[in-house]
Amino acid sequence: MKPKAILKIAADILMTLALMFLMGYQFWSDTAHEWVGAGMFLLFILHHILNGGWYRNLFRGKYSPSRILQLAADLLLFLAMIGLMVSGIMLSNHVFAFLNIRGGMSFARLLHMAASHWGFVLMALHLGLHWGIFLGMAGKALRLKGPSRLRKILLPILGAGIAAYGASVFVRRDFLTYMLLQTEFVFLDFSEPVPLFYLDYLALMGTFVFLAYYASKLLRRRITK
Repeated sequence: MKPKAILKIAADILMTLALMFLMGYQFWSDTAHEWVGAGMFLLFILHHILNGGWYRNLFRGKYSPSRILQLAADLLLFLAMIGLMVSGIMLSNHVFAFLNIRGGMSFARLLHMAASHWGFVLMALHLGLHWGIFLGMAGKALRLKGPSRLRKILLPILGAGIAAYGASVFVRRDFLTYMLLQTEFVFLDFSEPVPLFYLDYLALMGTFVFLAYYASKLLRRRITK
């Protein structure tokens, strides 16, 4: 594998881990939250530099339903990440405190809440739309020559189980309420076990990865028929 491809994968993994960490705001200090957020901002910039070809090919070729879905998810994720970074800088008490931003705190809190929850969902969708690439790389790394019947049956069942549990997490943790700004504050359970919190959020991410992956496959199959 080429060094650039390895760097792309590493940046994507680190950015995903950073987002998972940031969603557990109540477990870590404000300082840690801000530094990880700043690191994620740098990874976001690096991700777009490494994927500069995406911009060059934006107006080339035909737009199939699958490509339109991917473009919509990418653009919405870009907007969510920009909103997350801008609001994070405005709310900063440590990393960007030297900017001495005073006004707009109420707006910044609402923007940060919405952007973080939308960003989480959209990043999971983004991963799901590229999940076939990750599966292919994993297959090569593990030297799996072909999709055995066992894997073809077990993997979708396992994915569906994770997706179902993640959907229950989406409802139980009022994700839609925060995404649609139906409240001004996020409920934080400081007594919740950390492993349970991240297990829930991994499953929630798995839900949208599952939905995006199979939606993309379905759209591509319709084109080939």
